[in-house]
Amino acid sequence: MRRAAKSHRLPVFQNVERTNNDNGASVTQPAEGNPLVDPLLRLTGAASDEPVNVPTTEASDSTFKDGSDLHEGNYFNTKKDLKRKLSDIAMKGNFEFRTRKSNRSLWVECIDPNYSWRLRASKIVPESTKFVIRKYVGVHSCSLLNRNANHHQATYVVIGEQVAPQYIGVEKGPGLKGIQTFARTKLGAQISYYKAWRGRKHAHTLIRGSPEQSFHILPLYFHMLKKLNPGTVTRIEVDGESRFKYLFLTFGVAIRGFRYMRKVVGIDGTFLKGQYRGVLLVATAQDGNGQCYPLAWGIVDSENEDAWTWFLT
Repeated sequence: MRRAAKSHRLPVFQNVERTNNDNGASVTQPAEGNPLVDPLLRLTGAASDEPVNVPTTEASDSTFKDGSDLHEGNYFNTKKDLKRKLSDIAMKGNFEFRTRKSNRSLWVECIDPNYSWRLRASKIVPESTKFVIRKYVGVHSCSLLNRNANHHQATYVVIGEQVAPQYIGVEKGPGLKGIQTFARTKLGAQISYYKAWRGRKHAHTLIRGSPEQSFHILPLYFHMLKKLNPGTVTRIEVDGESRFKYLFLTFGVAIRGFRYMRKVVGIDGTFLKGQYRGVLLVATAQDGNGQCYPLAWGIVDSENEDAWTWFLT
């Protein structure tokens, strides 16, 4: 037997009912009336293809514009959209700002004590989520010594939202060095290797969803598989706390095609490298040309006697 993988506490299933099958085993099914949830997250940000705006210097070295197109009267759908826009401006202009107030209104200002750059925005009406810029001064009077490319506006969330489109429809996407280069050339920000890693992880979550969300939609996914693929057999085993334990899946078409295969079945397992680890088990047959014919898949905590017995029975 292989060495057992490191134990992790798995997510608790929500909106599912626990029932017993014919063998008395505890299984999960989608709760009555529970709608199918779209497993993909909507992308909340997009990278800009516009060239970097380099701040222009005016009368002296201590006065410069932020290079943005903001002006009083600009509307934003949410406060989050406005804050994202301000972060983009700060990164491209290599300056930092602090938030003085953030509730029904938003007040931000340059971090320099002798600041002139500032913005004030508020909701159009108290019941709305839309924000409008009420006052905006886009000229800095602070010293150029306070301009910094390593500022806190370049958070991993902002980086992840900017690079997320580059992971759509591709197998791998940019690496950590590529994200650092993107942040430096497109956003004007110097970020660490660790922040690039967190940004990439956030981008993956935006595109593919989180591991917890994937576990929660497994019963719904299996329900649709059995509905659209007649004869499909699925099972999810949970522990006493309704936490994921085992998974089994075989398609109806694989079951029907097995009668034409050579009567030899091979089984094997391999470690998973996701957040919750585990082991992927697979059973395959062999067709007349000697090619592998997949029969069934399973996910268990480790390769042990209990897990293999559950998978094979």
